[in-house]
Amino acid sequence: MLDTTEFTATVERFADRLRAAPQSRLQRGAAAEGLALARELALRAQRIEAPGSTPRIMPDGGLFAIADQLMVAGHDLAEALREARPGSSPDSVEEMSEAVALVRAAEGRAGL
Repeated sequence: MLDTTEFTATVERFADRLRAAPQSRLQRGAAAEGLALARELALRAQRIEAPGSTPRIMPDGGLFAIADQLMVAGHDLAEALREARPGSSPDSVEEMSEAVALVRAAEGRAGL
């Protein structure tokens, strides 16, 4: 089973920073970065769990729900990666590394 500790810790840190951010910072782009990331992580989880199916787009729950949406999407992806069959496509280790990089990049762009 794949160890997703680094990924989930990175997601949780960004989500905590979104929760602590003032409304003005969220409105200046931090919430948009968080939502875009949550949507991307959710799409990646769906591709692993149901390859070939039409992905569903995570709705915009509003400024103050972004952190929770990010947590759900991150934990869904972590679970999908842990449960993926060894040797399946995409490679779980590579996918997790890419996901960690996505979270860190989004956090940097959000300025948190």
